[in-house]
Amino acid sequence: MDCILNLSCPDKLGLVKTVSDWLYAENGNIIDSDQFGDPDSQTFFMRVHFSLEDKPGSTFERLYESFVRVGEEHQMVWQLWPASRRPKALIMVSRMDHCLVDLLYRTRIGELPIDTSLIVSNHRDAYPLAAAEDIDFLHLPVTPDTKSTQESRLIEEIRSRNIEMVVLARYMQVLTAEFCAELPGQIINIHHSFLPSFKGAKPYHQAFDRGVKLIGATAHYVTDQLDEGPIIEQAVERVDHRMTAGQLSAVGRDVERIVLARAVRYHAERRVMINGQRTVVFQ
Repeated sequence: MDCILNLSCPDKLGLVKTVSDWLYAENGNIIDSDQFGDPDSQTFFMRVHFSLEDKPGSTFERLYESFVRVGEEHQMVWQLWPASRRPKALIMVSRMDHCLVDLLYRTRIGELPIDTSLIVSNHRDAYPLAAAEDIDFLHLPVTPDTKSTQESRLIEEIRSRNIEMVVLARYMQVLTAEFCAELPGQIINIHHSFLPSFKGAKPYHQAFDRGVKLIGATAHYVTDQLDEGPIIEQAVERVDHRMTAGQLSAVGRDVERIVLARAVRYHAERRVMINGQRTVVFQ
């Protein structure tokens, strides 16, 4: 049985030894381990991927209970998962489907360890993609008058399906604070990195008009502060004066696909830990 342990706690001497001693007592073998001590917040972060020998009485539930005392003693915020467990995901999209197509393909070939049980859109354009992958599709058109009702319906779907993470694959609606509070630290968004320089419609055209030399994208966790959640992943590509606005948009779509896929994989593999307004990402 392979498992992943994530933890954070006040930093002090001996924490790595504490975890190692617990693993030794449980006949655990470390496959991969990362740790980081943040000098600013005086917080220690650790991710351990380990295997256990199969023996009578060796269950995940018993293993989980055995770490409770360790966590309490050292004031740890911790989570323990079977490494094979794939989080249940909801993908939300509007009309631009390049990120959705990429996520579905990477999932199909085994590159992304997620189980997408539902695709939600405020338009019907993505329905053929959902049908082709045999994934449920929910059309939730949003207007100022229906926004609250539609988000309530969405929350019901999340709860009934035991959704663990939401991916905004170019979903062009602002989520309310109430919705963000439903899955804190579990909603991932992708946007161009021109914010706040190029806000509003057609950011790549605005970038073209200003003669930018770098095209970028940012994946971050969603909070009730628009586009200000903790950043998970970023990337840029160089462009030049020969490119049209349409060519800049094409470069931007490529970067968005790559950055979002990385962020989703890091999250699904339990490699991301929130550290205030920032993240610790054990790649």
